[in-house]
Amino acid sequence: MQKQLSIFEEDSWGAATCIRTRIGTKNLGAPASCRCVPNCATATRRRDACAPRSGSCGVKHRCLGLLLLIVLAICNAWFPLQAQPQSKPDLTVVPPKPAREFRGVWVATVSNKDWPSKPGLSVAQQKAELLDIFDRASRLRLNAVIFQVRPSCDAFYLSRLEPWSEYLSGQMGQAPEPFYDPLALAIDEAHRRGIELHAWFNPFRVRMPGGKSTPASNHVSRARSEWVRSYGQQRWLDPSEPAAQQHSLAVILDVLRRYDVDGIHIDDYFYPYKEKDAAGNLMEFPDEPNWRRYQAGGGKLSRSDWRRQHVNQFVQTLHTRIKAEKPAVKFGISPFGIWRPGNPKQITGLDAYEQLYADARLWLQNGWLDYIAPQLYWQIQPPAQSYPVLLNWWASQNERKRHLWVGNYSGKVPESWPAEEIVNQVRLTRLQPGASGNIFFNMTSLKNPKLAKSLVERVYQQPALVPPTPWLDGQAPVKPKANANAHAMGKLRVIFEPGDTEVPWLWVLQTRRDGLWTTEILSGRDKSHDLGRLEARKTDLIALSAMDRCGNLSPTTVIDTRARK
Repeated sequence: MQKQLSIFEEDSWGAATCIRTRIGTKNLGAPASCRCVPNCATATRRRDACAPRSGSCGVKHRCLGLLLLIVLAICNAWFPLQAQPQSKPDLTVVPPKPAREFRGVWVATVSNKDWPSKPGLSVAQQKAELLDIFDRASRLRLNAVIFQVRPSCDAFYLSRLEPWSEYLSGQMGQAPEPFYDPLALAIDEAHRRGIELHAWFNPFRVRMPGGKSTPASNHVSRARSEWVRSYGQQRWLDPSEPAAQQHSLAVILDVLRRYDVDGIHIDDYFYPYKEKDAAGNLMEFPDEPNWRRYQAGGGKLSRSDWRRQHVNQFVQTLHTRIKAEKPAVKFGISPFGIWRPGNPKQITGLDAYEQLYADARLWLQNGWLDYIAPQLYWQIQPPAQSYPVLLNWWASQNERKRHLWVGNYSGKVPESWPAEEIVNQVRLTRLQPGASGNIFFNMTSLKNPKLAKSLVERVYQQPALVPPTPWLDGQAPVKPKANANAHAMGKLRVIFEPGDTEVPWLWVLQTRRDGLWTTEILSGRDKSHDLGRLEARKTDLIALSAMDRCGNLSPTTVIDTRARK
């Protein structure tokens, strides 16, 4: 039943005023005077006018009073009062600024690491697993999912350029039956929950060693075999082949144009990680014909610099094309966590610059990306690959102030690391100037109850907005419109709409109860939000802001609900 007290205080409601004075006592009826009901509006001023009397009249009017109370309660539930709270803002009160932090997770589809759990599941099972991923992300208060859509020149979406992935059905090229589009579903479910969806591509890998099904006729290994090189147990597009680069660019841009993604993401695989031959020697990537052709044409670069040049050209071109097509879509890269050994001095390990031909520092310094997510997959303490030492180094290279959102190896919990390690890495990231978030590898690891509990209770107690990207768009949305109406069963419905024609990406709804503010982040698709009966009773101020796709937050509209109480 909706709250009665505020409406019963009006004298114009007659007998209802008198009933108000008895709520909470044993006598729930009106005072038992035969003349009391018509005069009950005056009872609060002249209480002796309604003094109880003996006889049947008292019983009769107690029954009438109780009946009136029941009728009013039913009417109030079925025909809620409108516009009780006042929209006049309390200009002396400023709600706290919402937290800003990127909280992401990689959802790997390659070899069925995260989704689907195995090939050949029914469409219903695949959808159920995918929805569980987004429900879990929401419960953990994450705000971004990085969803792998092209693990090996294949597709987890409807494509005219590449075949359906074998990790869906078990057979490359076989569409889901009954048909659905996994990427479209993932975007819809993410946005429904106010979560960003970044499409994750591997630009050059053709086939994993574990690939089992026959390649489809339109897979590059068959349709464009001249671009493909065999390296150890893998097959790879040759980055020195201009047509191969153009094909990968076309695949990525096709997704950018046709799907409402929030980000385009590529990982650390450019040239393959080095493999050894039977004698234990590192194998060269088999690009000899193109290398000789380059030298014959007068090329002066070393072979390593020549390879790096191809990767640099790909990264720069992709960044330029993304910004030409959809400027607000973020472009991110997650390179290997060590740029070069000795940077800083104590660091040892694989040389991504020399072995993967990935000059991630150059991309960062030239601003060819919107965020960098170095994979700092080591613990805090060991000095040779110390998490905070590497984190500080990457921050020091970020002269253009792009987003630094660190990759964390949550998959090490619990077999190799305690959950405390990941929690402390998040805390260290927050302490590092220039860093503003974390991305966990991978989603399956976040199913671990102890890790999930530690994250939610110790570092992600409150929701957070993705940090703004002012170099893409620095203009805040117009102040939104909002009001609050009493609703059925004592609820309070907050109704909101944009201040102009720009549809918000998110709504930020803040409510004050007992002097404390609570923040909720809602999808921009929402048009209203209900506060439960207890929440509504205690809430005295409501604040609403709108956020756009680049993280700009509008001025706040404040609703003062105290006048209704």
